[in-house]
Amino acid sequence: MTTRLEGLTAGMPIVYGGDRVTHVSDELAAAFEAGDRLVVVQSTGDLLHIPAVEWDIATGAVGRAHAAFGAMGAVSDDQISEFFSGFAQRLADPDSFSRVAEANAADVESAQARGRSTTRLVLSEQMRGDMVAGLEMWESAPAGRGDVLRTVEHDGWTLQQVRAGLGVVGFVFEGRPNVFADAAGVIRSGNTVVFRIGSDALGTARAIVEHALDPALAAAGLPEGAASLVDSAAHAAGHAMFSDDRLSLAVARGSGPAVAQLGSVARQAGIPVSLHGTGGAWIVAGETADADRFAAAVLHSLDRKVCNTLNTCCIVRERVGDLVPAFLDAVDEAGRRREAPSKLHVVAEDASALPESWFGDVEIVRAEGRCTEPRAETLARGDLGHEWEWEDSPELSLAIVDTVDEAVELFNEHSPQFVASLVSDDPSEQERFYELINAPFVGDGFTRWVDGQYALDAPELGLSNWHFGRLFGRGGVLSGDSVYTVRSRVTQADPHVHR
Repeated sequence: MTTRLEGLTAGMPIVYGGDRVTHVSDELAAAFEAGDRLVVVQSTGDLLHIPAVEWDIATGAVGRAHAAFGAMGAVSDDQISEFFSGFAQRLADPDSFSRVAEANAADVESAQARGRSTTRLVLSEQMRGDMVAGLEMWESAPAGRGDVLRTVEHDGWTLQQVRAGLGVVGFVFEGRPNVFADAAGVIRSGNTVVFRIGSDALGTARAIVEHALDPALAAAGLPEGAASLVDSAAHAAGHAMFSDDRLSLAVARGSGPAVAQLGSVARQAGIPVSLHGTGGAWIVAGETADADRFAAAVLHSLDRKVCNTLNTCCIVRERVGDLVPAFLDAVDEAGRRREAPSKLHVVAEDASALPESWFGDVEIVRAEGRCTEPRAETLARGDLGHEWEWEDSPELSLAIVDTVDEAVELFNEHSPQFVASLVSDDPSEQERFYELINAPFVGDGFTRWVDGQYALDAPELGLSNWHFGRLFGRGGVLSGDSVYTVRSRVTQADPHVHR
């Protein structure tokens, strides 16, 4: 016998994970009302409160996208191309974009007033141009719907395996307006999408929907709800969306812990997930590294803070004498280009590799303003995987290693297993590095190449690390055209085929 949960009491035991117990807090008990939902994260015991209003907002958006997917079979590829063209044109048009720019300026001002980072929030002309270019790529990209992937001929009948749309893609991402256009790429292959954007960029998202997205959908004749915004600033709306089993795929981008929690919620609901959370790239300098090439790799990997920014550098001990100065000069130059001093964390036992002057106080530029702190600090070797989130002052870690193999071991043990690069003139060492490093993205220079649009000419929904294991059946770049399923269709020539 089951009944609906009408309320919670402080101290109430809640079983999770099959054999563990957590308890309801005073705050949760006071906030929970009849009609609300409680999600118990089975891996951690987190108790997630979803107010009824947030549940209705999120599931309403999913419902619209679900209904739209049912109508996508009657939508032509030309109509989908027209949608992307119209979306791009409206973002490029000064009149319609001016409304978006106004909303973004208000979002930025609000975030700054609250001490929030705005490096990814500002909808600059470059970001706008990238959004338009991405949409234009999808306009001309092959749809893939109906492509025959395999044909098997039998006596009297033929089987074809055919590519088809997957369904409704749920997408939760941080406050980056450009991701909004990237995620719409799933429509190219016949899917529909429902978004929830971080609260910092919600005003910008609303303006994009009103002045560019919805008009483009309507003009192309796509079903209403083919791209739906979860119009809520509450994290609970994301939890509600990822609890809706009408989703065919749940995609999350943002901070590591938040993304991991969202992934757990979706998995519990039986929804496949694609998580894009913890980032941070590593560069290793080998014994044969060219100092100038190494310095260039460091400099060009620190232009701004995103997931593929250099986070941890390992230098072999034999080359400390010339490579550490080259490294420090590159880090210095990266800071000068952003008009801010850089910040370095060095493994405690390796601190002697730095000049004493690096441990003096400077004004590091953070989201909340200028902060006086040591320019270099020590950290434990086990903390090399910590991802530094910085505003204008480039921030990263340094370790000295005996061999490249030791650096690989540190990466495989402590990093999020995302981006790795080896600067070395030894081809055999490069090959060994590639075979041993457990990363989906491996290079021999700067790390910022890891981007779907930049590297593959395909706007990305996200970049996956291998923090939770290697990915099944696809690469680390999730793009709109990689979201599909396979249907089987039989044509029977002989009506008397009998098994």
